Amino acid sequence: YLAEDEVRKIKKACEEAALIARSRGNQFPVRDQLIIETALGTGLRVSELSYLKIADLHLKKGQNSLTVQNGKGGKIRVVMFSAKLKNLILEYLNYRTTLSEYLFSSERGAQITRSGLQQVFKKWAGKAELSSHYSIHSLRHTYATNLYKASGYNLRMVQQQLGHSSPTTTSVYSAVINSDLEKAVEHLDIGAE
Repeated sequence: YLAEDEVRKIKKACEEAALIARSRGNQFPVRDQLIIETALGTGLRVSELSYLKIADLHLKKGQNSLTVQNGKGGKIRVVMFSAKLKNLILEYLNYRTTLSEYLFSSERGAQITRSGLQQVFKKWAGKAELSSHYSIHSLRHTYATNLYKASGYNLRMVQQQLGHSSPTTTSVYSAVINSDLEKAVEHLDIGAE
């Protein structure tokens, strides 16, 4: 998963490019920013991002969620997200010119593919000078790890948000936190002179 400074770098690269793009009427950096922000803010699988339709978004007053219609194993789930992400989605919907039913469309106006999403991620990860070993799936891991910490280590909540059928699958994030804990304990130096 991406460290906090790496998340800041990729978000900053996207945000700066989106600002310039808006001033020039360019669509794709604005779309790309929302792809990265949505992946980081929802933990959706790449296929779920690809199939996400505008009709799946719940953006009315007091609503900040989306419905995953085609989750792994054909499961449907509702994923909550922040008010900040909701505002970015609303801004994007007001800005975009495509009539596609999909939230993220390709340059031809068709549904963006999984490989298209991967290319978007690689482009912005490169501009942010992140390690080339990251993939767009790393954003799902980043989301899950951060949600696990923010929820007070509530594995069940993370399991529901990610759409894991088994808590065993989700428990990999507790192992990540344990390695963070080991590092923190090693650097803890109470009463040292």
